[in-house]
Amino acid sequence: MIATPALRHRTRSNLRAGAAWLWWTLALGSLLTVGWWGGKRAGWIGVATEAAVRGVRVERGPLRISVTERGNLKAADSVSLKSEIEGQTTILFLIPEGSHVKQGDLLVELDATALVDKKVQQEISLRNAEAAFVKSKQNYDIQVSQNESDIAKAEQDLDFARQDLRKFVESDRDLQRKSSEEEIALSEEEYARARENLAWSEKLAEKGFLTTTELEADRLNESRARILRDQAERELKQKVDFEFPRQVAELEGSLAEAQRELERVKLQSAAKLVDFDADLKTNEAKLALEREKLTKLDRQIAKARMLAPKAGMVVYSKQEDGGGRMGQSQPIAEGTSVRERQEIVTIPNAGGMIAQASVHESVLKQVRVGQNCVLKVDSLPGQEFQGTVKFVALLPDQNSWWANPNSRVYRTDVSLVQTHPEMRPGMSCSVEILVEDIADTMYVPVQAVFRHDAGNVAFVTKGQGFDAVPVKTGQYNEKWVQILEGLSAGAEVLMSVPEGFKLTPQAQSEVALEGAAQMQASGLGGPQSGAPPTSGGPGGAGAGNGSGERGAPGERGAPGQGYPRGAGRPSGAGTGQGAGENERSGRGARGDRSQLKDGAADTPPQPKADGAATPGSKSAPAPAPEPRSR
Repeated sequence: MIATPALRHRTRSNLRAGAAWLWWTLALGSLLTVGWWGGKRAGWIGVATEAAVRGVRVERGPLRISVTERGNLKAADSVSLKSEIEGQTTILFLIPEGSHVKQGDLLVELDATALVDKKVQQEISLRNAEAAFVKSKQNYDIQVSQNESDIAKAEQDLDFARQDLRKFVESDRDLQRKSSEEEIALSEEEYARARENLAWSEKLAEKGFLTTTELEADRLNESRARILRDQAERELKQKVDFEFPRQVAELEGSLAEAQRELERVKLQSAAKLVDFDADLKTNEAKLALEREKLTKLDRQIAKARMLAPKAGMVVYSKQEDGGGRMGQSQPIAEGTSVRERQEIVTIPNAGGMIAQASVHESVLKQVRVGQNCVLKVDSLPGQEFQGTVKFVALLPDQNSWWANPNSRVYRTDVSLVQTHPEMRPGMSCSVEILVEDIADTMYVPVQAVFRHDAGNVAFVTKGQGFDAVPVKTGQYNEKWVQILEGLSAGAEVLMSVPEGFKLTPQAQSEVALEGAAQMQASGLGGPQSGAPPTSGGPGGAGAGNGSGERGAPGERGAPGQGYPRGAGRPSGAGTGQGAGENERSGRGARGDRSQLKDGAADTPPQPKADGAATPGSKSAPAPAPEPRSR
């Protein structure tokens, strides 16, 4: 057959395709062979995979109960220099940190330009206040003198009224009565004489010795004398019955009015004096205030220069989280604005250091003054230092709310028994507070105890099944919980709720609330996030459910922070963001460790039943952490 160009082209194409297929076949076969051989050596091939998921053993032995927190070193005793300038000011001069100074050396100079300007204005205000005070003092003295004159005149009028009344009652009234009586007596005699004359005149007239005119004149004289007598008697009666009582009443009224006038004058004088006295006291207070302001400005200007109270090394003060939102505060440097009472530098005393840590509220009840501590300073690896708790705050640290409003921590001071020459204030350290060393007890991981029917239960394996056994818990730490009753050493307990077992509704709601509280305390969100449940991922992330419940153990958790592989941090809260948070940290969020005591309110944090590892599943159990020996 003749080979045409087209035939030759097809032949070459078929040969190339066959060679490529043969090459891919050989490569695939080689990969399968290597994979089978490696799997056999690793035990992946030829080994039964249908192994039942088991739990962890109940251990018996020594158990250390402790609380571990991060902290910083501080001088046990130091001299603090704070800004005493009101409001805010700027640092003009600042001695370099670490400088060794002598007593009286200039450490900080603050800007006092505005204070100097205020001082000039204050001196003017002080002079005006002094003039106003002198004027008010003179007006007050004048009013006091006028009041004395008015009161003296009123008292004199009262004395005159009293004398007038006494004079009338004791003298004038008797004199007038006696004068009227004497007039009556004279009228009686005149009347008696007129009657005698009339009687003789009538006898003489009868005998013709008197004329009728003379007789009528005697009769008129008798009538006049009788009328004068009657008038005198009526006048005396009128005086006794009306005029004397009226004059007594008028004089008594004048006396009473004089008394009231004296009281009115005194009140009016006091009222007038009150105004002048108030004006005097006001101006006196203003003068004292202006003087105090000037003195205060002088003190403020003097305090702008901060001198060393003692010899030592200068250390700049560290700004707390409350210095700015999310810790955004300016460092101490020249040109930095500082507020009143803000600490600028300190001079630590030689010898004596303390560690200051922030204890979370979930373990606060385990920490007491006098407990022993073990400290590890980051800059001194491999060395441990002994200490003692000397102070535990009663109220949470307000500054921590800026960084995380849902976190509540309490400042705790630990005094060091021995120090190291290389220790410096501000160094980071780890503080382990030793709560109790139990010599011999049973304990299980905190994930193995659950809340059910107002009590604590553990799921003990029984063949391919399980038994829900009530337990009584005791002390606990971040990984282990003490078992007082209900379990025996060597028994196997599950670390998640078995499939098909339902916790009581009350227990489930308590679990959700505990989980939500844990998430809020860790700053990871809470039920409001509304994130969907997610499955456990690498790093020991549990299944989050948006409500803060702890997830079930993961399958391939990498160790993180010294906690069990695959289990995450004990009592860790699942997050509404799924496993991503725990993938990065290698541990769950901080749980509410205060719920581990036996009773209605003391229960270990609960894992979520959904998605938990159960007997018969293909997921491997999380290995138990090693106990800490004494």
